[in-house]
Amino acid sequence: MKAAGLMPAAHLFTHDAMNTTFSLRIREVDEAFARSMARECCNQLDLLESHMSRFIEGSEVAQINAMRAGETLYLSDACHQCLLLALNARTHTGGLFDITLGSRIAHRKSGDSGPEPPLAGRLALHPDVPAITCETPGREIDLGGIAKGFALDQLQQLLTAWGAHDALLAAGASSWLALGPSAWPVDLAGDHESIRVHLTNQALGASGTGIQGNHILHPGGPDAMPARPLTRVWVIAPTAALAEIWSTALMLVSPEEIPDFIAGNPDIAAVYAEHDGHVLPIPPSTTP
Repeated sequence: MKAAGLMPAAHLFTHDAMNTTFSLRIREVDEAFARSMARECCNQLDLLESHMSRFIEGSEVAQINAMRAGETLYLSDACHQCLLLALNARTHTGGLFDITLGSRIAHRKSGDSGPEPPLAGRLALHPDVPAITCETPGREIDLGGIAKGFALDQLQQLLTAWGAHDALLAAGASSWLALGPSAWPVDLAGDHESIRVHLTNQALGASGTGIQGNHILHPGGPDAMPARPLTRVWVIAPTAALAEIWSTALMLVSPEEIPDFIAGNPDIAAVYAEHDGHVLPIPPSTTP
């Protein structure tokens, strides 16, 4: 997936974080001011990664994954907000979006052909205090795509505070966020063709098996996966975090069930999926 047809006046900045390359395209400001904005955004990305990456020793997520029964960890506001979003998403997706599958994700990515690690343990996130308690150990958090989407939403707030009003932000090829009144064109690339969508104050999240392989796991185990799952899903939503949440969740839904699944969902503006190399929209069901 790539941004297409960008105006030459957009100032482009890139920064590596969270195992991907973030890009910022900012228009309607001079280059020096745009560079100052981008510098603040890069610092914010590094700070968020230091809190939320399970692979950084001493990060909040790494500490959560090492907690013993009865221990409580106080969190940064950003990490707490991201975990609350993920917890709410688990409810709204009927349990399909689950950030506590870290041990199984690591097992899948390692190529181990043995049985998946059993899911055990329980974490309790405090809703009104930035803290989390380990009731029983065993669950491992992997924020994955929601961390990237959350980061883009945080950058949007930062840029808005700086007075930016026309920008396109991206986290690799999986998450895009448009800020301002302009319609930013983005191409959704299938194996045989692509289609162009335009984002105006919207986000686009993408999930699939083409880049990282079959790393999206069903919380119910392999037997709960659809018989013929989609290879790619794109979701347009109000925020980048929601776009990431729903693009991941819909990878775990049978293609035939998606129209009913998304009907009446205010978090989803549009859904696209790849079928036999072609990218097609999936409209919500109109059946009551």
